[in-house]
Amino acid sequence: MPSERRDFACGIIEGFYGQAWSWDARADYASFLKEGGFDFYVYAPKTDAHLRKAWREDWPAAEWRALERLRADYRERGVGFGMGLTPYGTQTDYGPSARAELRRKMARIGELEPDLLAVLFDDVPGIAPDLAERQVAIAHDAREASRAASFLFCPTYYSEDPVLESALGPMPSRYLEELGKRLDPEIEIFWTGPRICSREYTLAHLSDVAARLGRKPFLWDNYPVNDGPRMCRYLHLRAVAGRPPALREWTRGLAANPMNQPQLSKIPLLTLRESLATERGYEPAAAFRKAARAVCGPALADALEEDLAALHDEGLGALDASRRTALRARYAGFEEPCAREVVEWLDGVFEASKQVLAEFDGWDV
Repeated sequence: MPSERRDFACGIIEGFYGQAWSWDARADYASFLKEGGFDFYVYAPKTDAHLRKAWREDWPAAEWRALERLRADYRERGVGFGMGLTPYGTQTDYGPSARAELRRKMARIGELEPDLLAVLFDDVPGIAPDLAERQVAIAHDAREASRAASFLFCPTYYSEDPVLESALGPMPSRYLEELGKRLDPEIEIFWTGPRICSREYTLAHLSDVAARLGRKPFLWDNYPVNDGPRMCRYLHLRAVAGRPPALREWTRGLAANPMNQPQLSKIPLLTLRESLATERGYEPAAAFRKAARAVCGPALADALEEDLAALHDEGLGALDASRRTALRARYAGFEEPCAREVVEWLDGVFEASKQVLAEFDGWDV
C-alpha cells in the first residue's frame, strides 16, 4: 500500500487457514491485482509457521528465495507488497528476550523492503485484563524496528461476533477503546465487521466501531474466504453484496481474504472492485457474469453460473455421489485452471486437514 494513499486502499490479504497457494499463484496475483485496480497484497498465510507459531525461526533458504522473488514480482508491477506477522506468545510473555527476537525478525522481514507491515493477533489465545496495553507495546516495537511505509494491526477481538468470546474467553473491559487510545493514530486497525464473515457493512455499525477505536476501521473482509471446517465445503463464487462505494468514506480501506482456490477467487474479487466503484445500479448477477467471463472465458463462465446453487449454496455435503460425478465430468472437460480447481474441490482436495481441525478446535465455525 503506497504511503501516499491516505484516502482508501483496496487489496487482498492471503490470511486464510487450509491449503496454501502455490508460489506461482501468488506471483500471478501481482498482474491480476494490477490489472484489476487493486492496491496491495499482504502475505500472511496461516500455513507459514515462520510468521506465526514459529515466528522466532528463520525461513529455510528455498522459502526465503521464493519470498524474494515474490517481492520482486510485486515491485515490478507497482502493487504494494505487505507481510503479516503474528508474534505468537508475546502477549503473555514479552520480556527482553522476546523483544530482541522481535527486532531480529523485523530486520529479516525488512530485507524484503515491504511497503506494508501488519502485526496480527487474530485468533491468538492468552487473554489478560491489560491485553490492549501489551499488544500496543509489541506493535509499537515492531513499527520502530521496521522501515515499512504503512502499518496495520489486527486485534484479538476483531469483530462483535460472539464466536470470538466463546472460543477465546470474554473480551477485556474497554479493549477496543484502549487500543484506540494507546495505538499510534498512524497505525490502521483491522476489523471484520459485525461477524467474522460479515454479510454487509453499514454506516451505523462502522460509525460505532470508529467511535470506539478513535479512527475509521480498516476492513479485513472475510469474503470469499472458505477455509474453516464447514466453509471449505463451499465455493464462494457469488458476486459480493453489502459492499457499497460509500465504504470509501466510512473506512480507511479493505483487504479481502480470498479462498483456498486462487483462480476461482478472482471472480468474486473482481465483483468487489465493481461494487466499490458503482455509485448506483450495481447488479450482483450481472457482475458475476462479467467477472466469470473475464477470468474463465464464456463457456466455463456459463457452466459456473448454471451450477452456482450447487457449488456456492449447497456445497459438498448436499451433493450425492451421482451429482458429484456428473459435475466432475462436466468440469474435467475444461482445460482452464478454474475448472481444475472445481474438480479438485469435488475430489475433496480442499477438505479440512487435521492441522486445520486442530486450529479450529473449540470454534463454532
